[in-house]
Amino acid sequence: MIKPKPLVAGNWKMNGLRASLNEIIKLNDFLGRSAPKCDVLICPPVTLISSIVQLNLEHVFIGSQDCHTNTNGAHTGDISAEMLRDIGCSHIIIGHSERRVGHGEDNEIVNKKATQAQTVGTTAIICVGETIHEYEAKKTLEVIVSQINSSIPSHATAENTIIAYEPIWAIGSGKVPTVGSVKEVHAVIRKVLVERFGNDGDKINILYGGSVNASNAHTLMSVVNVNGALVGGASLKADDFFNIISVYDQFD
Repeated sequence: MIKPKPLVAGNWKMNGLRASLNEIIKLNDFLGRSAPKCDVLICPPVTLISSIVQLNLEHVFIGSQDCHTNTNGAHTGDISAEMLRDIGCSHIIIGHSERRVGHGEDNEIVNKKATQAQTVGTTAIICVGETIHEYEAKKTLEVIVSQINSSIPSHATAENTIIAYEPIWAIGSGKVPTVGSVKEVHAVIRKVLVERFGNDGDKINILYGGSVNASNAHTLMSVVNVNGALVGGASLKADDFFNIISVYDQFD
């Protein structure tokens, strides 16, 4: 198996004003001096994407936190994957739990959005994860397998697809699953990916997300089949995010 190049992605969620551009510039400078062993992505609010792209950063990919299921049309307030690609996005987060839970996005909608992202040439970061009730009922693997099978388009490849496992109960809570649990879930995800996509399934990045910070990043990203991280609050400040990215400097 060819090991995927790790990706550390920052999801800023609904945070960041124009002054936050300074954090992106600072991060890019850090990366320029360190030659990190992973790819780095920031997904800011859509209001900042064009401004960041215009900075012509050499070491940071820029993505979006969502897109619409359609290419265009009468969808007031929505933004299509084609539009996001047009302004310079390389990745689009799809099906984050805050979209699934807060906006009622089911696997079918996630699949349609991922298809849009892939069709226009961006990489879809497809999120999966169980609720606290599903976790306590020991249905984690059942839920994850169902989401993987239903949310990922049939034409997915290692170039246009990344999976992010984020247990919903861990996001922003400071709680993190045990290493054994993360290892088990990521192994199952890999197994299903290989069953569906063969050799490409072996190469698709699987990120872990959910209260990732500089203190636990090394432990989490050392787990087999964890090919990086999807980071929330700890990605808002360049220093904090760079400390997580730098974990890969400790690996062979």
